[in-house]
Amino acid sequence: MFKAAINAETIGDVVEATSPLVDEIRLKLSPDGVSLRAVDPANVAMVSLTLDASAFESFECTEGEIGIDLIRFADVLRMAQKDDVIHMEVNEETRKLEIRLGSLSYTLSLLDPSTIRKDPKVPDLELPANVKMPGAEYKRAVKAAEKVSDHMALAVQDNKFVFEAQGDLDRVELTLDASSGIKIETTGDVRSLFSLDFLNDLSKSAGKADEIIIELGSDFPLRMNFSIASGKGKVSYLLAPRIESA
Repeated sequence: MFKAAINAETIGDVVEATSPLVDEIRLKLSPDGVSLRAVDPANVAMVSLTLDASAFESFECTEGEIGIDLIRFADVLRMAQKDDVIHMEVNEETRKLEIRLGSLSYTLSLLDPSTIRKDPKVPDLELPANVKMPGAEYKRAVKAAEKVSDHMALAVQDNKFVFEAQGDLDRVELTLDASSGIKIETTGDVRSLFSLDFLNDLSKSAGKADEIIIELGSDFPLRMNFSIASGKGKVSYLLAPRIESA
């Protein structure tokens, strides 16, 4: 059983954090809230997300899981204003998701959870560098780098956080330190190279966060954490690095 009402902007944030990486999700339901974990088809990026029951206007459910086509679900949400309340209920007889926003009603077929890729395992990583910064600064660096390259290095050097992209002809660099309003904790200098396509995918949601936490190592995955839904939801990304040529 699943019956809930939620602000359109809040559920939109869930879709925005997930849909750049995957088209389908297995949404786990519990009386405490909902959660998901998914990896993109290329096995490069992983998203984990939790949304507490308190983030909903109303929330009733039993333990279980449902499969959702994010593309079709996002199409429905585009009909809502950000202050609208979205009402959702799983019809147990038809196994369809009934959605109501204002005078509009939709019925979406649910996916069989068993046909959706199994939840990936989260690797146990100890990453030496931890950077807290505004999401908008991260998004700005990504947008600047896209103009010159298809990849970008993220590094902590001399207690500074450096974004660097090198193209065939041009180069862009953004250097941030404590004077820029960021906080760095590290046991040494680190550097990893990442695909800008994926860094951009992560920025769609992370770029709106007041604060994001980026953890780095040398040639290790990037881990990024931030909150959504006024702290009632959490998003975590893992992004595999590109190994630089010697």
